[in-house]
Amino acid sequence: MVVGGGVAGLSAATALAGAGRRVLVLEARGELGGRATAFADRTTGERVDNGQHVLLGCYRETFTLLRRIGAEGHVRIQPTLEVPYLDAAGRRSVLRCPPLPSPLHLLAGVMRWDALPWRERLSVLRLARPLLRARAALRTPASAGETVSAWLTRHGQRGRLREWLWEPLAVAALNQSPSEAAAAPFVRVLAEMFGRDRTDASLALPLVPLHEMYALPARRYVESRGGEVRLHALARVHVADGEVAAIDVRGERIACRRVVAAVPWFGLRALLAGDLEPMEPIIANAERLESKPIVTVNLWYDRTVMDDLFVGLPGRAMQWVFDKRQAFGERASHLSLVSSGADALVALDNPALIDLASREVAASIPGARGATLLRGTVIREKRATFSLAPGQPPRPATATPIRGLVLAGDWIDTGLPGTIESAALAGHRAAEQLVNW
Repeated sequence: MVVGGGVAGLSAATALAGAGRRVLVLEARGELGGRATAFADRTTGERVDNGQHVLLGCYRETFTLLRRIGAEGHVRIQPTLEVPYLDAAGRRSVLRCPPLPSPLHLLAGVMRWDALPWRERLSVLRLARPLLRARAALRTPASAGETVSAWLTRHGQRGRLREWLWEPLAVAALNQSPSEAAAAPFVRVLAEMFGRDRTDASLALPLVPLHEMYALPARRYVESRGGEVRLHALARVHVADGEVAAIDVRGERIACRRVVAAVPWFGLRALLAGDLEPMEPIIANAERLESKPIVTVNLWYDRTVMDDLFVGLPGRAMQWVFDKRQAFGERASHLSLVSSGADALVALDNPALIDLASREVAASIPGARGATLLRGTVIREKRATFSLAPGQPPRPATATPIRGLVLAGDWIDTGLPGTIESAALAGHRAAEQLVNW
């Protein structure tokens, strides 16, 4: 039994189905995908992603999932890392890494990046040794309690290099200000990105809406192997005598002895019932985890306004803009602007956010200055990820003190921040534990 139909739950469910187990997936909502899905726009009925989700070439567990369900072709991976930027005046520059071994390709790419003064280009060399050391052991050369900002300062990363590369990367990966987030998970991300294969750092963009990218293929995979997927299936796991006893699904009691609880940190207590004393420390820590928001503004224009699939907007409230024509097959521009770590924006009303995003597009993207904005929508994920600030409670392992109950989700202790890769990794670990029980 798998409770939760997001990345973690579907990773676990398909791994179990692939191992010959009959799986029942229970999803409380009417759509699979959790916090990485698409929904129907209330005004037009069009499918809209609930935020832009970008994969990296180093997302090995995620690509294992996509290959398993026959969906690897639903994303396009860059041959090598290439990131276009637009400065405040709309001038375009590109960080383009040449075909060299990693991490030399990054160092060479920065050295050739004409957006930076030479002193800052040279300063990137100071990160070569920490990156190689972290890569060798997949652990962080960061001090306990050290923030991303402090770690970057300690390694001489300042000025535009920091503003345009390291801090946007940290915010995108951690969904938190570099001055707040702990350095350890960020350095782990860098170690994974700049591994032995230069494509580890490449970006992979979905070619279809998120539910088509993985959720629907995962459902077909489970069902083709004798499993079942139920939507609108709000579940409650009953625990007795230290083990899983049964699951209630909208009044129906189902006998069950093995459960993957693939729910977010804020949903764990509501999922469980019965004698929970052995689980109380885990539940209490989950409830103490702070949440961090992401705000996405979708804008539709009457014409194509940008040629790039995405661009970085350094120094702006909306840090990245993606042209969704590729994924949604639209002719005119449908832009998706993302603000991660959006504590300062999440309380603004929709008209204010749409106005902010459209002004930043007009200021940054030359092709938008004569275009007509047709409409805009706002998506707020107030609990998009958990906080990675020093002092947050520990994240749990997949194993629990309850026999037959394992946990999965991006918030499980994978060493990674709250990413799709962390969710896929936790789901696969949970499935492996049940298979080997």
